[in-house]
Amino acid sequence: MDLILTAIAEMAQPFRMLMLVTGVFAGLVVGVVPGIGGLFAMALLIPMTYNMDPFAAFALLLGMGSVTTTSDTIPAILFGVPGSVGAAATVLDGHAMAKKGEAARAFGASYSASMIGGVFGALVLAAAIPVMRPLVLYLKTPDFFAICAFGLSIVAILAGSQPLKGLAAAMLGMLASFIGIDSIAGIERWSFGQIYLWDGLPISLVFLGLFGLPELASLLMRGSIQGNAERPTYAGMWQGIRDTLREWPLVLRCSAIGSLLGAVPGIGIAVLDWIAYGHASRRPGSGPKFGQGNVRGVIAPESANNAKEGGSLIPTIAFGVPGSASMSILLGAFVIHGLVPGPDMLGKNAAITVSMVLSIAVANIVGAVTCLLLTRQLARIAQVSAAILVPLVVTFIVVGAYQTNMSAFDFLLVMLVGAVGMTMKELNWPRSAFSLGFVLGPSLENYFFLAYQISGWAWLKQPLVLILLGLAIAGVVRQTVSWIKARGNADALPPALPDIAASSALTLLGVAALVTALLDFPFEAAIFPAITAGLLALFSLLTTIQTMLRWRKPVPASGADVTPVGEWQPSDGPAMKGNLTVLGLCLALAFLVLLAGHLTATFVFVAGGIWMLGSRSLNMALAVAAGTTLCIYAVFDLLASQPWPAPWLAAPFKDF
Repeated sequence: MDLILTAIAEMAQPFRMLMLVTGVFAGLVVGVVPGIGGLFAMALLIPMTYNMDPFAAFALLLGMGSVTTTSDTIPAILFGVPGSVGAAATVLDGHAMAKKGEAARAFGASYSASMIGGVFGALVLAAAIPVMRPLVLYLKTPDFFAICAFGLSIVAILAGSQPLKGLAAAMLGMLASFIGIDSIAGIERWSFGQIYLWDGLPISLVFLGLFGLPELASLLMRGSIQGNAERPTYAGMWQGIRDTLREWPLVLRCSAIGSLLGAVPGIGIAVLDWIAYGHASRRPGSGPKFGQGNVRGVIAPESANNAKEGGSLIPTIAFGVPGSASMSILLGAFVIHGLVPGPDMLGKNAAITVSMVLSIAVANIVGAVTCLLLTRQLARIAQVSAAILVPLVVTFIVVGAYQTNMSAFDFLLVMLVGAVGMTMKELNWPRSAFSLGFVLGPSLENYFFLAYQISGWAWLKQPLVLILLGLAIAGVVRQTVSWIKARGNADALPPALPDIAASSALTLLGVAALVTALLDFPFEAAIFPAITAGLLALFSLLTTIQTMLRWRKPVPASGADVTPVGEWQPSDGPAMKGNLTVLGLCLALAFLVLLAGHLTATFVFVAGGIWMLGSRSLNMALAVAAGTTLCIYAVFDLLASQPWPAPWLAAPFKDF
């Protein structure tokens, strides 16, 4: 009880509550704009927390992450376009209800279900804290390695329809995490003599490039969300709230599905949504069929996706194994703020852990109430043209990246990783597997080396290690067998040559990394990177063979044109144009920042970018540019240049 009161007292400080509310509103805005997503927003906010204390930092991050799946239902219901993957299942019945004039009822049901699910997930996390501490103290170093390996294998398998691609992407992420000065032997690994790389690749920049730039390219190609939709009413929302309260057993069951499965690394939010939706569809109750406007089809997935946040924090805090891709980014914030997942988070840092529980619960309540009150205003954001949104977001990415080290290499790294992310997205390589491999790589190496130092290879005989590694291997084999049985239907279309070229290039990269690790690094620094590089080469080679084996012509319809086998499809042209446009915008802004400073560059770039991308109003472009420049100054100059809370900001609260 004392711990809870301590956490409440810490979170009650005005600045920390301000950060929580700021995160909530940022998450609501991000959720309502399709193509941005919580992963990108979390990566964008991390650099802004550098000078914050952990309570304020995680209040901001969790406040944002907890509510993106609340507001993403706005475009899903109004336009049939999910604001994020977490609203994909909601589209089926939510948009059908909107077309029948029941959008307000769908909003009320989704917001209330989201709030109950989010609070339920926070309570599950709180209940798990007393159980986690003795469990974590019981586990040894080899056990932590096995847990990390098990979590990574599940993520890689569930990341896509082709398990080999997922495993190869995870190995590539791990290999990237080894760049820099080795913490064990103290030597350079793949830094190519650049001092910039001695500390490794900055986590925030990797995630900005990997998730941010590809989504901006997609948003740019879509142009804007269609704007003709029903305006929701408050009376209809209250009817939806009553539906949720009447279906409380379904809400609790789906919240349990979200929180419990969310604690399993690799069970993504899209998977949880469909599991909850499938569970509810077994008992449709009264009303329309599922898919034709049944309110239970809105309540079920919305309860599950918000409960996931609390559940996915359990393995993240207890074992350092991210329960989801967003938790992998949050784990990067742990590193930045000097927090070590495990016993410390349940001991001397227990107050921070409890504050996370409070942040999730309060954020869901504030987010749901805000959406109920401001749905009309939030819905307008989904109608904003990409010509306005893309320059704004590119500005925050590039300027935020530059604040990391104040080096031109920051720009280069974001664009290079962005190009990798765009390629992975176009070729259906799972970026979430790469991100989790990148975050887990150093932990896996440390646990592996410590276990090897203590007991040689004997640690592989420990019972829990054998069980977890056995489950990981069994999962890979099972997924591969399932793919082999289903590949006749799944692979009807011929693969593009770039897919084969990408997997072949990764095979060569794995071989090159293996050779350099064995020849240039001492044993301590080489053993785990060599294993990772070997696995990358193996999985990439198998992916190449797998792709070539399914290289065959589809059966065309009578009189239909036949696309040459292996030729790049015409639909890839617009995607390539969007990717090149976004990378060009980043390069232009980077040049302007180096030439004229970030404030002048921001104004010129935003005004020019909005004008060039299609806005017809120069005055509007100048007004948006001025507002963006003011925001950049406030975030990266006025506030970030001094300790948080800033003295001028803390002054009004000094008597509290």
